[in-house]
Amino acid sequence: MEWKIGDNVAVLDEPIAGKILAIDKDTITIESEDGFALKFMPQELVKVDQNIDLPTYDEVHEMLQQKEVFKKKPKKAVVTPKKKEIPAMEVDLHIHKLVKSTKGMTNYDMLTLQVDTATRQLDFAIHKRIPSVVFIHGVGQGVLKEELRYLFSRYDNVSVTDADYKKYGLGAMEVYIIQNPK
Repeated sequence: MEWKIGDNVAVLDEPIAGKILAIDKDTITIESEDGFALKFMPQELVKVDQNIDLPTYDEVHEMLQQKEVFKKKPKKAVVTPKKKEIPAMEVDLHIHKLVKSTKGMTNYDMLTLQVDTATRQLDFAIHKRIPSVVFIHGVGQGVLKEELRYLFSRYDNVSVTDADYKKYGLGAMEVYIIQNPK
């Protein structure tokens, strides 16, 4: 571009305009509208007509603040859904938890009492819409565990899994009650 002393110019990246005072090899000195002599490289300047009104720095800043991109959006409160972890109902079927003394009871009587207790507690949980019940049967020989599996298999709206190993070890099973069977 051909530059002449006296041309009206504007700086590309800043709201500065003025007239060319001097032209050196790699720099052009302009006098700004405020009366300051400033040096710029030729690629930083552009010729302007006298009719164009350039905005001031404050006007540019104010326009940028009004743009929606630069407006700060109000922060929405992040709502994390709380885990509704209802602790499972626990039923301990160890015989010493069910009766004070087993004196005079046969193994059949003890097993019948444990299975009856499990049936009663499971029916209670279904009636009260409790989602899961942990039956603690102990490790032993596995007779009570097999009787419980047979008992729970007769219910259509339950599913049986082993209970949490960290908490109960191998001696418990968890029964999930399906509330709305289809």
